[in-house]
Formats: sequence, structure tokens, C-alpha cells
Amino acid sequence: MKKVLIANRGEIASRVIRTCKRLGIETVAIYSEADADMPFVKEADYSFLIGPSPIQQSYLKGQEIIELALREQVDAIHPGYGILSENGKFVQQVEAAGITFIGPDAETIKKMGDKIVSRQTMQQAAVPVVPGTDEGIGLLEEAKNIALEIGYPIMLKASAGGGGVGMIRCDNEQALSQQFESVKSRAKMYFGSDEVFLEKFITDARHIEVQIFGDQFGNIIHLYERNCSVQRRNQKVIEESPSPNLSEAAREKLYEAAVNAAKAVGYKNAGTVEFIVDKDESVYFLEMNTRLQVEHPVTEEVTGFDLVEWQIEVAKGNELPVKVQNQIKLKGHALEFRLYAEDPQTFMPSPGEITQLDLGDIQNARIDNGYVEGGKVTPFYDPLIAKVIVHAETREQAIEKSKTYLKTFKIEGLKTNLPLFTEILREEAFVKGDYTTSIINHWLEKLKGEKVQ
Repeated sequence: MKKVLIANRGEIASRVIRTCKRLGIETVAIYSEADADMPFVKEADYSFLIGPSPIQQSYLKGQEIIELALREQVDAIHPGYGILSENGKFVQQVEAAGITFIGPDAETIKKMGDKIVSRQTMQQAAVPVVPGTDEGIGLLEEAKNIALEIGYPIMLKASAGGGGVGMIRCDNEQALSQQFESVKSRAKMYFGSDEVFLEKFITDARHIEVQIFGDQFGNIIHLYERNCSVQRRNQKVIEESPSPNLSEAAREKLYEAAVNAAKAVGYKNAGTVEFIVDKDESVYFLEMNTRLQVEHPVTEEVTGFDLVEWQIEVAKGNELPVKVQNQIKLKGHALEFRLYAEDPQTFMPSPGEITQLDLGDIQNARIDNGYVEGGKVTPFYDPLIAKVIVHAETREQAIEKSKTYLKTFKIEGLKTNLPLFTEILREEAFVKGDYTTSIINHWLEKLKGEKVQ
């Protein structure tokens, strides 16, 4: 593998380029008109304008990306995350063109991308799932009847959805009635399918995921878990590994369920199996993300492995770099903070120009950054600016190190969620490690309208 095209943008494109350079692999970047001055465009060996700013006219133009890859004689395409990374049709087209896709095969992506099919597959593999429906729901009255059987609160979800998009909590029948058609329309717009289903909303829950890897020789291992319970709009903001305050019995349940899930679909390359863990430490399968996760650096920091390098090795047809489970050891504790251009109280996107960007004392943190000073966060894409990853020997040390580092990080010109990190690091529930997915809502309630400082 001598030349890789990266079908993505921003910090993940820069991240993949970094590993490719270390491995002596040439890189090809694609960019939209809005991203012409982004760092990843200059970091790649070759860069090509793929289209106008709207994502549908640029990064989602799968056939044009493949045609460019053929012209440039690339060996493989790395999809990053989001965009086309879990698009089974695109993967089929890549494979049909004789180009290696750095990720799982099209069949696995399609099967696990359909949340209803993935629920059915997991049940057949004896992996526990959240109570809910195993068929799509077409009519509101049908949804109301099922919700009464399951019991409120429930989650209304798009079958083809992911990343927190196309899902909403309903606490009663009125909320379900108000949201049903809206979620169906949103699902159709974002995923091309309006199929929805219901799941029980597990209260006082933790969102914990397990990083898995497989190769074409049948080797499947896990690289431990990440706690992703600090969320807004059902999307993660802070992640950590290992998960605090989790019994060894529950941890083993998670690992066993994740590996069984991967085996059930003959998984190859990087993937993540996501779970809900309730207050009694019962484990429920949520979904499998058939790609590299935004939060993969947390796992890299506590294992010492480069997961992008692992992806490339598996895509080349090689065995996993480490295929014996007990040879993978945890090293300390890591936290990741996702820096977004957004209002820290409403979490609404806040695009604009970054007039000042001082990364601070980078000896104390790893920064996966997609922007430079003077860069513009546009309204066309997810407003993720950078990820701050802090590693230390213990969780307590990682928290203190994070507090120290975040004081030195400066960004001006637009609103960001940087103040949120400082507040959450002070929250008693977070410090004790017994927080749930409701931690941000509880924090907002405590503010009582006071401005975040």
C-alpha cells in the first residue's frame, strides 16, 4: 500500500495523514471550496478540489471520489468517520473499482448500519439488547401501543441513523405524538430511509463502548472500554478509558458481549460496540459502529497502539499486530475533550473565524487539531474544532492534569464549549466517577440561567 486517498476532512484527515507519513505512504486529500485553506489540504502529498461547500456537493460525491482515486492510482481509501464511512453502497463501489477500503466489508456495514437488523443479529448471537421493537414502525397508533407495553420513557430512533442523529427521547404519549413524523422526516432527509423503531430509555445509565478489531484470519480482540456518558443532544463530548466505578464482573460482560457481537458478523478492521449499563450493571447492546470512532485516541493513549496503523495492516491482508488478548495491557488513564464551535449552554453551532488559537502547554496533552489561527469554522459541517487528549498514570492525575492544561488553551473569535470542560471537571459526580448520561442536564439545571464563566 503506497498511496491512500482520505475521503474526509478536518482533524481526522490530518490524523490519518500523520500515520501514513510515518509509514511512508503517500496521501491524497479531497476538499470542498469552504475547506480550501484547511491544514489537512496542505499536509497531504496531493490535494484536489472535489466540489462546492455543501456536503452533498462535495464529500458525499462517492462516485467522483472513486474516479479521482482511479486517476491518481491510489491503492486504498480511508473514510475517516462520518460522511461515507458507513455507507455500504460506497464501499461496494470502492471494492468494485479494485481499490482497497480501509474498514470492514460492505456486507457488515449494511447489516450493522440498519439498527433493526443489528438488533436481530445480536439477539441471535445471545448479546443482550435494550428492550424494544425488532421491526420498523409505520404508524403513530402502532408506536403508541408499543410504547405503552414497553413503558415510558422511550427512545424513538431512525433505523438507518447513527451518531445521535435521528433519535429523540419521549417521556409520554403527547411527546411521541409530537415527534413521530418529525423523526421519520429527519431520518428520510439524513439517511434516505424513514423507518423508525422504539427502544426503552434506560434511566440512570452509563454509555460505555468497547473497541474491537478483527482480521480476515478470524482473529478478534478488544482493546478495552471507553465511558462516553458526558453527552449533549445524544452526542458525546467527553470520553475516558478505562470506565470508572465499574465492577470487574460488568467489565468482563462488556468484553464478552463485544467480542461475540464482532464474531457474529465476521468482523474485520476497526469497530466499536456500544452499550448501555444500568444502575444494577446490567449490560445492553445499543449499536455497532463500523468505523474508527472520534474518540479512538483515548484507546491509543491507554494501550500505546496506533489504531490507524492497525487499520492499514488489516486492510493490507495482514494479521492483527497483536492477536492474543492477554498481551494487550492497559497503561494508565486517558480523557478526551471534544472542542466544538458552539454555545456552551444551548449547544447550538457557532461558526465564525478563529481570531486567536493558542494550544497552550502541549507537553501536557495530545491535540488532534483541524484548524489554525485565522481559520473559519463554516456552517456546512460538524463544528468540531479539535480534540484534547490527556493521559496520566491514574484517573485523579488525569483530571488534575486536564484542569492545568485547559487553563493554558486559548481560543477567541467564536463561542466554544471550552468553559463546559472546566465546569464538568468540577462536578462532584464526575470527580467521583459515578456520573450518568444525564450529567450535563443536571449541570444546566444547577446553573439556573447563570452565564457560564
